[in-house]
Amino acid sequence: MLGGLLTLATMAIADVAMSGSRTAWRGLAYMLLAGTSSVMLSGLPEMLFSDVSDNAMLVFKASLGPLSGALTLTYLGQWLGVAAEDMLVNRTIIGGAVALIASAVFMALALLINSNSNGHDSNILTFATWVNCSSVLMALIASTRAAHLGDRLARWMALGCLLQAISVSGLYAHNLPLNKALENSPAGIWVWGLTAASTVGFFLVVVGLGISRNRQNRRLERLAGLSRGLDPATGLPRGSVLLSKVDDAFWRSARLNTNCAVLCIYLRNLYELSETAGHSIDQQILVSMAARIRRTVGFRCVVGLYHPRCFVVVISAVKQPRLVGGLVKRLRYLLAKPLPVIGQNDGNYTFTPEIAYGLVTVDPSGADPARILDQAEQMALASETPAKT
Repeated sequence: MLGGLLTLATMAIADVAMSGSRTAWRGLAYMLLAGTSSVMLSGLPEMLFSDVSDNAMLVFKASLGPLSGALTLTYLGQWLGVAAEDMLVNRTIIGGAVALIASAVFMALALLINSNSNGHDSNILTFATWVNCSSVLMALIASTRAAHLGDRLARWMALGCLLQAISVSGLYAHNLPLNKALENSPAGIWVWGLTAASTVGFFLVVVGLGISRNRQNRRLERLAGLSRGLDPATGLPRGSVLLSKVDDAFWRSARLNTNCAVLCIYLRNLYELSETAGHSIDQQILVSMAARIRRTVGFRCVVGLYHPRCFVVVISAVKQPRLVGGLVKRLRYLLAKPLPVIGQNDGNYTFTPEIAYGLVTVDPSGADPARILDQAEQMALASETPAKT
């Protein structure tokens, strides 16, 4: 069990080191607190630190469990995201977290005041067992309620709560008088094995569901990217965000005392298949065309969407004009290839792009991004020979 928890804790630390996001720090804090609580109840600390008093060990055993339960409820409310909408979930999470923290403080103070317990006060651990079982029950209620409201991931969180219930029951039973009876029974090894497996399984479920929900949130942020100046389909900058990126490219070129090339790629027949393949087919085409452009120009150039039928590529610090010409030739070749798309009723269609290009070489000193983009677009619109296959 300790090996599994250490592995997950290492993953949480790596996540913090790489992303440094609030979600990563929250996951690390939960792993450390809840994992430490589980290890304290396993009996391993008494073997490794035999010089520590039994009463001090009992303080940690009794208080860390409710504290981790309160943290579980708090993070569960944020993960579910329905606390503000459903009064039952809101009251369960807030009221339960407050009650668990109060119980942890009460048990710690009781053990510190009555320091003569010498680690034999099973009444405190029995009380802690019921407190932690109630925290699992509250988490199960909140998850079941969220699943009833339509959250599909909450169903798996309810399964995680069942694993947590087995884990909490087994870990606390390991520290109660019941432990002696199980140690003398052939079933004891199976009980502790199930407890260890359920503990690691619970943390695995939590980590997996956390990753899935973060992926959903990132997708929603991408779909809502229009308000941040990003195209929701392709994720490319547009509007004022695109102008600021073009201005940055001009500034870099001016600092290096080089020219800058602005290429507009105008997709003439974007809506050609809308009537036959469905009106959402243009989103597939835009995504595929954006991927082709990015694959060709790489990640150093600015790629944006001037409007739905006009892509923009800004090549900064142009030292050799022939390199720009070679890049345009590769774009002409790759973008003109037929594109397979899936329309309504899962029908297969082939979209043949008709593309016009407008290239403007800019002296970036004092250049106006909006005027340059408009000039490149007008050149593309004036083109009489769009590229076809």
